[in-house]
Amino acid sequence: MAGAHRTKRLTDALRSDGIRITRQRAALLEIIATSDDHPDAVELHRRASDEVPGLSISTVYRTLAALEEHGVIQRHQFQGDTARFEHADTAHHDHMIDVDSGEVIEFRSDRIEELQAELAREMGYDIVSHRMELYVRKRD
Repeated sequence: MAGAHRTKRLTDALRSDGIRITRQRAALLEIIATSDDHPDAVELHRRASDEVPGLSISTVYRTLAALEEHGVIQRHQFQGDTARFEHADTAHHDHMIDVDSGEVIEFRSDRIEELQAELAREMGYDIVSHRMELYVRKRD
C-alpha cells in the first residue's frame, strides 16, 4: 500500500503547482512511487516508456524537478554519476556506492549516528542535517 500512498503524494504535489497529470505522467509517478532503488532520469524514462510510449525525457526532468522542489523526492549526486532519486518519506539512512557496479546500498548505523552527534557536540555544534556516502568495492 506504500506505493498507492506515495503515488497520491507525488500526484498531489504536481497538482498543487497546476501541473496536469497526463497518462504518461501518471505512469511515471507510479514508477517513481514503486521504485525501491535509486534510478536516474534516463532509467525512469525507460521504465515508464515501457508502460506508455510517448513520454518525453524532458517531461521526466521537469516532473523530477517539481517533485524535488516539493520535497517528496530526494536527489542524490553520487561521485562521478548522474543524479539519482529516491523517496523523501523514508527514514534517515546513509549510502554505500559500489564503485564497480554502481549499485547503491542503503544502511543505517546507530553507532555512526551517535559518534557524529558526539563529535559535533565536542566541537560545540548541533547537527542540522548530514549525509554519508561510502564508496566501496566488494572483496574477492
